[in-house]
Amino acid sequence: MVNYRKYISGVAVLASGFFLAQSTVSTVLYSQAYDNQKNTLNLPSPVTSMAEKTILSAKELVDINVNTMMTDPVLKNATWGFVVYDPKTNKVISSYNENTPLVPASTTKLLTTETALSLLGENYRWMTQLEYSGTIDENGVLNGNLYLIGSGDPSLGTNKAGAWSYRDIISDFMGGLSREGIRKVNGDIIIQTALFKGNITRLPENVVWLENNNYYLPVGTTREINPANEKLIMKKSGLTSEKKYFYMSPYANQMVYAEKYEGDGILTTKLPDAPAYLANSFRTTLVKSGIGVTGKVIPKMTDAAPESRKLVSAYKSPTLGDIIFYTNQRSDNSLAEALLKTVGFQKMGDQTSESGRIVVTNHLKEENFDMMGLNYMDGSGLSRSNNVTPISQVKFLTSLMDEKYYKTYFTSLPVGGQSGTLKRMFIGTGNGQVFAKTGTLNKVKTLAGYLKTNSGKTLVFSLMVNNYSGSVDMVKKRMEKILEPALDL
Repeated sequence: MVNYRKYISGVAVLASGFFLAQSTVSTVLYSQAYDNQKNTLNLPSPVTSMAEKTILSAKELVDINVNTMMTDPVLKNATWGFVVYDPKTNKVISSYNENTPLVPASTTKLLTTETALSLLGENYRWMTQLEYSGTIDENGVLNGNLYLIGSGDPSLGTNKAGAWSYRDIISDFMGGLSREGIRKVNGDIIIQTALFKGNITRLPENVVWLENNNYYLPVGTTREINPANEKLIMKKSGLTSEKKYFYMSPYANQMVYAEKYEGDGILTTKLPDAPAYLANSFRTTLVKSGIGVTGKVIPKMTDAAPESRKLVSAYKSPTLGDIIFYTNQRSDNSLAEALLKTVGFQKMGDQTSESGRIVVTNHLKEENFDMMGLNYMDGSGLSRSNNVTPISQVKFLTSLMDEKYYKTYFTSLPVGGQSGTLKRMFIGTGNGQVFAKTGTLNKVKTLAGYLKTNSGKTLVFSLMVNNYSGSVDMVKKRMEKILEPALDL
């Protein structure tokens, strides 16, 4: 940590010299340092407008800003940490509490999305296929079943990252049936996907549910959930006059109690499952189009004696690169949690959050991530039990700069003043120069990523603030102030 007094003294020295050079000035600021150095100090010319910038380097200005923030009313009682790191020299330029484990909020997504890119590749896609069994007679009657084969596509039907809507997918399926000459289905529509089956696990420890007038989907899912609509499922009055509010996790089928409800009450007791919603909507469209279906929509996760089937149509999700771009730009919690489950499936054969956490943690160990202080509890950063140190974040981000997928990863990050969750930060200084993932929970504000200096260098930084005073906008302004002189490094 910088010696703040030293730099204040230095500013005083320069100020003294500045005033001595003016014949009309009769009062001179006193500095003991000036007495010691007056015989050798080269005084600046009277045209100097910013004394502190003349005598202090950009690094020293960063250090002074950090020291100043320690007494700032918004941050003085907070726990916070900061690092600016040079990836060329692998050295810390400036830091404060860099080894302190802090709640990272949504900067946790930096670890989740990188693990997915590393293990799956940026061109990975999920497939949703329509197939049929049996035979088609001369009248176009399918004597067999239609099969909807899913693979756990987290973007299915959502329009996220360029994903198709349910309507578009169904239209494509209808076109496939037309090409096959199918005019009637004498059988069932069978949903077959073993992915995400039976994942009735408890919510991550200390997960945020309802806070600060905002609703958060606690954990991701392949189900199509709109957090704006799927909120309150039950309101009860107990033996007292106190009202109790309950919410349902679409992930764990677990009731969660909240002391108060803030928002518009939209009651629901059923959360739609994406494959089931697609299959039922498809059946309805078939019937409305004059293509009768004698059977029902039936889920069939396992099949001891599978029928011979023919592919009718296949829908491909957006690429993983596109999904990760959307996830990091919008800080999408459900997609991040689905990525966690997907890497769990790829490595361990099941789709639980627990397996996903093991896979991510093992991957980080293999990549020599600094595990000291790390507690990785979920994929999105909604758990307050997540912990990471600022120094481990910057070293991790530095290590990715040589990876083949770095460009895709870097591009996925919001840009200060321009895009994503950073669009309203760094609107002036730093506009287009800060590339970082944001994180926000009640009394938690974080920022980690890369910045391009005015001289063209790329630096890596992490800034995490826990338990601050005041508003989140106040913290954002202080973050901008801390990072501003770093642009001149």
